[in-house]
Amino acid sequence: MDFDGFGYLPTMPIQYRKVIKFGPFRLNIGNHGLSSWSFAIGKWSWNSRTRKHRVDLPGPFSWRSGG
Repeated sequence: MDFDGFGYLPTMPIQYRKVIKFGPFRLNIGNHGLSSWSFAIGKWSWNSRTRKHRVDLPGPFSWRSGG
């Protein structure tokens, strides 16, 4: 067995994640139930957990507010 420098094996926990969509609303469900919800109109979105706005830009870019 390979041990890392701290004397234990590294673990890879499995996490459950599900997104349920209701029109512009999204419910994000994780291991312990509802983790957050978000609201999106076009390229703009807002997340309840981070309380930040996000705008999708052309290509692989996006802009996020500071919260």
